[in-house]
Amino acid sequence: MSKSRIPGWVSLLLVGVGLLVVAIPGLFVYMSVTATKLHPSLGNIPSVPHSPASPQWSAAAEKAGQIARASLTGSNLPGLSVAVGIDGEIVWAEGFGFANVESGLPVMPDHRFRIGTASMVLTSAAIGLLLEQGRMRLDDQIQAYVPEFPQKQWPVTVRQLMAHAGGTPMEDLDNGVLTSSHCQRPAEAVSLFAKEPLLYQPGTQARYSTFGWVLLSAAVEAAAGKPWMTFLEDEVFRPLGMHDTVKESKSEPDPHEATAYIPRFAGNAIYGVRPLYRFDYSCHEGSSGFLSTASDLVRFGMGINGGKLLRPDTVRVFQTPQRLALGTETGFGLGWIIKTVALGGQQVRAADHDGHFWAGTVSSLLTLPERGMAVAVISNVAFEDASSLAERIAQVFGEKFSRE
Repeated sequence: MSKSRIPGWVSLLLVGVGLLVVAIPGLFVYMSVTATKLHPSLGNIPSVPHSPASPQWSAAAEKAGQIARASLTGSNLPGLSVAVGIDGEIVWAEGFGFANVESGLPVMPDHRFRIGTASMVLTSAAIGLLLEQGRMRLDDQIQAYVPEFPQKQWPVTVRQLMAHAGGTPMEDLDNGVLTSSHCQRPAEAVSLFAKEPLLYQPGTQARYSTFGWVLLSAAVEAAAGKPWMTFLEDEVFRPLGMHDTVKESKSEPDPHEATAYIPRFAGNAIYGVRPLYRFDYSCHEGSSGFLSTASDLVRFGMGINGGKLLRPDTVRVFQTPQRLALGTETGFGLGWIIKTVALGGQQVRAADHDGHFWAGTVSSLLTLPERGMAVAVISNVAFEDASSLAERIAQVFGEKFSRE
């Protein structure tokens, strides 16, 4: 009687599975062992303040600085730029780590970083101005401003696009029609995806969409009657003193720009980083592609919530969570994300927006309107948890800051 034998193909399969079981953990170990530790100790991290924090906030700034340094060492981040504003004044701004790892150039407070999709709040401010001037209406169909975008299987409005409920998709990083093209105007970017059908009936779902904000950029240009970037510079950036916020250019790199990095393995900088290839972000328009500083983002947040640019009723509409057709609250405002954060033992309403760049978070603008506070954190490596860091820094300043 012959003994039962395992078929050859099963043996090969088992061997293959065994090799994977051994190889995958081994790869993680190898990448961890060979990773360069960018900041081996807290004490050696370079840091450059914009100016000494005022005596009122010096203790909070010192504590927040330690949190920033711990993030650099714990997550192996190249650099960070942080700023905090309270009651219309920037009370602390400081750069940590390296703007360029290879040269050892430290992060200065005026270094410009990619802010990714945090750019959407800048575009929302432009729309707010045009609404107040009577040149746009939230419930107009988008084709009223962008006829290059053909009618779809359902109508879609400005409000729905601003709330990420317009049915337009997110760009596919594996086949990015925006990143692989060059555009002079928003309408040229719209033409790259104009023929695509909507993913769902607008107002019935909420899905984050970069294409929607490219469409809105084209609407701003049409309603303003001037190039959309010119409108932003004249009507948003200059009035708020945002002199360090510019559109990124592939052909003319900004001399004050921090070098961008990406984790070399598994989307985690603890396994090391490598410089990110310089993409053309001209077609991303108001969805992404801006360079800015933490201080400029704080100026923007304080300016919006302090009534320096938009009327309070406009801001209230933009910072109210939107509802889907069946009444479900989404957490998306109009260009903002609405949530609550812990501050001084209380749950406080926040309007914020994280910035995603190349599939990972690079920035966070957190505003606490009722407390008159804004916090911005920007990193020069993707997949950094800027949102959590911004909240922790807000908590530090919130321990001292209170309002009757």
